[in-house]
Amino acid sequence: MGRNTKIKICGLTKPDEATYLNEEKVDYAGMVLFFEKSKRNITIKQAEQIMKKLDKRIKRVAVVVKPSLDQVKEIEQAGFDLIQIHGEVRQEILEETTIPIWKAFNVSDMQDFETYQSMERVKGYVFDAAKPGSGETFDWKLMDRIPRDHKLLMLAGGLNQENVAEAIRYLHPDGVDVSSSVECTDRQEKNQTKVKDFVKAVRTV
Repeated sequence: MGRNTKIKICGLTKPDEATYLNEEKVDYAGMVLFFEKSKRNITIKQAEQIMKKLDKRIKRVAVVVKPSLDQVKEIEQAGFDLIQIHGEVRQEILEETTIPIWKAFNVSDMQDFETYQSMERVKGYVFDAAKPGSGETFDWKLMDRIPRDHKLLMLAGGLNQENVAEAIRYLHPDGVDVSSSVECTDRQEKNQTKVKDFVKAVRTV
C-alpha cells in the first residue's frame, strides 16, 4: 500500500534540500511562489536554482494562491511540471495554462469541490487542514464524504512520521504531502533525517 503512495515534500527554500529528495527518490517537490505571507515563499530565480539540483524524475510543483495568468506563465517558463492552486482558479488560467493543475482544498471550505471535479484541466486535489501550511492535522473522517474519482488525491495537513502510516491505512490517498514536520526545529530548512524518516514511514505501510 504505502510503497505505491506518492510522496511530495513541499516548501523547499534552498538548493541543498533537493539532494535530500533525490536520495529518497520522492515523487514531487513543492515550492511556494508569489505568496509573501508564507515563510516558505521564494522567488522564481530561487526555485530555478533548486530545480537544477533535482533529479529529473521528481516532478516540480509550483504552490500558489489565487495566481494571475502572468504568474502562471512565469511558472510554466521556469520549467515546473504542475501547479497547485489554493483559492480561486481564474477561468483564463483554466483555458490557457499548459501544465496540469492540482486544486487545493481546505477541509472547512469544500463547497466548490464538485465544480472543480468536473474541470478537465484539474488533474488532482490536495486536501489540507483549515489553515494550510500550519502543520495542523484535521479530522480525517471529514474525507469520508468526498467522492473518489480518477484524479490524483493528495493528503496534506499535519502529517509526520508518527501518523502518516495511520493516515494511509485509513484514507488510502494516492499521495501524501509534507512540509513543516520535516523541517529543522531551530530554523526554516528541511532536515535530511526527518525527510528520510518520513519517507520510510510511508513506504513501510
